[in-house]
Amino acid sequence: MPTTNRKKHGTDTAVQGTNDSSVVSKASAAAQGYFQDAFLQHFVCKVARRAPLINRGYYVRWRAVDHCVRRFLHATESCTQRQIVSLGAGFDSLYFRLRADGALQRAVVFEVDFPDVAQRKTALIHSKLTLREMLDSHPASDAVPVHVSSSQYCLLGVDVREESQLEEALGAAGLNWAAPTLILSEVVLTYMETQRSDAVIRWAAKILPHSLFIMYEQIHPLDPFGQIMQDHFLKCNSTLHALRQYPDTAAQRRRFLDQGWEQCVCLDVNDFYLGLIPEDERCRVENLEPFDEYEEWHQKCSHYFILAASRGSCVAQALLPHDAVLPMSPSWSPTALEVKAVPACVEGLAMASTLTSSGQVLLTGGCSRGGRRTVTRALVRGQQGWRAVSVHTSADLGVRLYHTATCLSEGRAVVYGGRSSPLSPVKELVTATIGPTGAEDSVETVKLHVEQVVSTGDAPRQRWRHTASVVRHKGRNFLFVFGGKNESQAALGDGHFLCLDRWHWTEMPVEGAAPEARHSHSACSYRAGVVVFGGLDGRGVPLGDALVLRPSQRGFCWERLEVQPPPVPRYSHAAHAFGDRLVVVGGVWLHAEAVPGVVVIDLTTRSSAEFRLDTTSVPWPLMLHSFCSELTDSQQLLLIGGGGNCFSFGTHFNRQPVTVDLRPALR
Repeated sequence: MPTTNRKKHGTDTAVQGTNDSSVVSKASAAAQGYFQDAFLQHFVCKVARRAPLINRGYYVRWRAVDHCVRRFLHATESCTQRQIVSLGAGFDSLYFRLRADGALQRAVVFEVDFPDVAQRKTALIHSKLTLREMLDSHPASDAVPVHVSSSQYCLLGVDVREESQLEEALGAAGLNWAAPTLILSEVVLTYMETQRSDAVIRWAAKILPHSLFIMYEQIHPLDPFGQIMQDHFLKCNSTLHALRQYPDTAAQRRRFLDQGWEQCVCLDVNDFYLGLIPEDERCRVENLEPFDEYEEWHQKCSHYFILAASRGSCVAQALLPHDAVLPMSPSWSPTALEVKAVPACVEGLAMASTLTSSGQVLLTGGCSRGGRRTVTRALVRGQQGWRAVSVHTSADLGVRLYHTATCLSEGRAVVYGGRSSPLSPVKELVTATIGPTGAEDSVETVKLHVEQVVSTGDAPRQRWRHTASVVRHKGRNFLFVFGGKNESQAALGDGHFLCLDRWHWTEMPVEGAAPEARHSHSACSYRAGVVVFGGLDGRGVPLGDALVLRPSQRGFCWERLEVQPPPVPRYSHAAHAFGDRLVVVGGVWLHAEAVPGVVVIDLTTRSSAEFRLDTTSVPWPLMLHSFCSELTDSQQLLLIGGGGNCFSFGTHFNRQPVTVDLRPALR
């Protein structure tokens, strides 16, 4: 076999393999109750349970396609004939579940895939009585590559790239070119070279005068998640071609209009999920399994789209009747902030950090490649820069993720909240005190005294993804705990004051309109109070508001800041008060291009400026969520850890800490 043909055959085999993993994941989601599909189980050897993030991801994929298909069938129910053509159908159960639901009156489903895939699917169908009983006797002609033929279902073994063969096979199988037709491509065309997938889109527009084209595919190849996504498919020998030329929803929309389609609507999956799935259905899905991977979920949804293009009597807006969500354009400063890697081997997610008065950074909890961590670590800075040292603790801090570590004084921190799993919040409140050290350049080990605190008063509900900041009222310091989430509530909006000299939870009068419930926000000590920014609300929507809790004569008072231009909503970021400015770094946002960098908010003038991060010197994708940040005394941010589980594409950890030079932003 010539080298070119061997390479093409290997790529085709790899692409066919994506069908196998996809149907297993769909079967898992169905088995866990995300959607009803009694037929997927017949196309897998065994139903294996996937992680909640995978189940959610395949739920929204299934839901987006199902939404469009059923809208098409509803819109054409008065037609004497209508058709669905599924390109690269794989082991999809579309025909069987639509037939079982009675949704295929006067409709025919044509499925097309590689001959090998069609042959395997045919064998599975013939081996299952449940599936055979849903087909009537309708013998296929030997002249066409029909593997299964029924009055409402036809399975064709044809390479979709070969348009003339595809057209001939569909025509011979009985496709009515003039009837309303839905063409479905669910992560299929992107595996073709772009000029060939463009040709398929153009061919369909030309030959089907009354048609809808539904596509579900990937976008945003260049940001950190997109790079990891691309690398995954490259390793699988299944290159994603189209997103190089069509990297976002706007480009995909132009693509279809340029290829002859009259209308086109394209939404990223976050917009579809939040805009077109009813709130009660989202609530049902979000309560099926314990879940705490919001960042990874939103990034997965940001990197896929659902598209509907139409010609003739079919109207794309009828399938996706959604007001277009215009991407928010941050008011980027022309200056980018330089990011440099720190030569210290420290990585992890969901850790907590605190910068002690002696300049050491204490890192507690989190998880890494070896799983959830109980080991405490530290960074010290000497003449040669930052380096990691080991920590000997007097007692085990235990497993904690998404907790807080708040510096009190003289190397002492209070560690509060967190979880070991989404069903197991941490109950213990502890203090951690760093013992005396010698010269920073000679320090190899830091001693940490850990002591459990027995508090009095009405303690707040256990939580994680909260904030804990030191505030001051009438000469006393309090730990102000705000927001977060727990195993039963998606977001908390309560605030609590722990008196730090008595370890007593104290009732404190608070005036003003309280902030919306949230988690994964930031809160920084500021002028004896605290400034809160962003977070994720109880509906799973990022917030972009800024509020200050100020001391008053009686207690404290909330004040909302109207910032102009409004910062793009985000969560899972970090923030620091620097004089009268709030420096916000990283996080996750939904409706803006690229990824968050640094936004500086002037708390007196209430103005803001967004700065990109220049990461060209960092030799790996820098993911700034679930990370730690400390503002050093040199107008420099030290960012530690971060990354996440990139859907089914692998888990990414930022390999080393990095520094961000803030001087251009703080001039």
